Amino acid sequence: MTARYVAAIDQGTTSSRCILFDAAGKIAARAQKEHRQIFPRPGWVEHDALEIWTNVQEVTAGALAAADATAVDVAAVGITNQRETTVIWDKNSGVPIANAIVWQDTRTDTRVAELARSDGPDRFRELTGLPLASYFSGPKIAWLLETIDGAQSAAERGDLLFGTMESWLIWKLTGRHVTDVTNASRTLLMNLVTLQWDESLLEVIGVPRAMLPAIVSSSEVYGLARGVLQEAPVAGALGDQQAALFGQACFAPGTGKCTYGTGNFLLVNTGTAPVKSANGLITTVAYRIGEAPAAFALEGSIAVTGALIQWLRDSLGLFAAAADVEALAGSVPDSGGCVFVPAFSGLFAPYWRSDARGLIAGLTGYVTKAHIARAALEAVAWQTREVIDAMRADSGRELTPLKVDGGMTANALLMQIQADVLGVPVVRSAIAETTCLGAAYAAGLATSFWPDQDALASHWKADAEWRPSMEGPARDVAYARWKGAVQAALSFGA
Repeated sequence: MTARYVAAIDQGTTSSRCILFDAAGKIAARAQKEHRQIFPRPGWVEHDALEIWTNVQEVTAGALAAADATAVDVAAVGITNQRETTVIWDKNSGVPIANAIVWQDTRTDTRVAELARSDGPDRFRELTGLPLASYFSGPKIAWLLETIDGAQSAAERGDLLFGTMESWLIWKLTGRHVTDVTNASRTLLMNLVTLQWDESLLEVIGVPRAMLPAIVSSSEVYGLARGVLQEAPVAGALGDQQAALFGQACFAPGTGKCTYGTGNFLLVNTGTAPVKSANGLITTVAYRIGEAPAAFALEGSIAVTGALIQWLRDSLGLFAAAADVEALAGSVPDSGGCVFVPAFSGLFAPYWRSDARGLIAGLTGYVTKAHIARAALEAVAWQTREVIDAMRADSGRELTPLKVDGGMTANALLMQIQADVLGVPVVRSAIAETTCLGAAYAAGLATSFWPDQDALASHWKADAEWRPSMEGPARDVAYARWKGAVQAALSFGA
């Protein structure tokens, strides 16, 4: 029997899902389940890795059942994941020694400040392409080893293993301890030139080499799955934003995309050589297919976008479902002078200030919950504008139109606001779930389900486009108001 599908497992910040794709790159079936968000202290964000593993098994079985399929129908399995989220587990028992520390978590602020003290936040940028920030995995590993009794010595003996979420899932599925090069590039521990762990970084940050996974490409067979996917090749892995870039068929230098999820992430392919940023962006690995040279990207990361809508729903109770924000925000013509800076985990690109704090400014008695909801959508758009301005400055290229994907692109009002604040068209992919699609593509290439990247590019289609309707002077005034509010948010860390 010829396998009909490639399965993509997307282990995200708020949920896990499995999508089955057919040979045309179309969705055949899907299943999804949320997991708990654990907030032990202000600024701390954790996940239960065992809960996530249970959910992954459930959604995988659910997707297969929805397609009336079994493991023999699956040609390959690709995994994409929330990046930087850090899991350490016992090699023998398979049990994590603590909850996973999520990428948004800021508990390593002090450690990061100590590392930056002598040479500043760009101390490791030459080697890693990354600024020193609590965002990345290396300091999280060191914090766990220092905090948990006996963990440091166990790690040095090789009894503890570290992984980001794709590494954890590959180990649970196949028993192999590996990480793909895109996730490794987000740890502050990998050398961008050699694409291997850097001994000098391991020593300074305090991470034993024995606990680290082998670095592999984004598209190769890592092993055969156990459980519900029995004997299916696990053959692709990409960090979520790189997966979306790949799923959008951004294979040529200069092509890029913005994904709207828990946070927003803009990536532009820069080819086979890393490009240094002078404007607060990250230099990262975009993907590596088998033994081919790695492709690199410039990235702008925004911590809180979709998470802001979730916060308005869960913490303030402004609406019952996240999708309701569009109608509420659309019931008023503007934000009534209200500006929302959602620096819940500090501000990422282009500021990299983990000490910034969120605020709502411009409040008057006129402002209602509808104005606050609209200000939240505008915050997503303005943060994206700042990253795109930095991208233009670094790359020397105009990003027009902006390719977009992710769950928030279903919000037509947000997409129109985005086009207005950018002054350029915004184009949505026909398949919004390009993160899963990219993981599927990587796995399918490794197993010859798809022949080459040209075949993948032929699948891409647009399904909607928004053109700017805001006049330039009005845009400039609104942008200046946003910039002023950002400066106020930054002052909380001064």
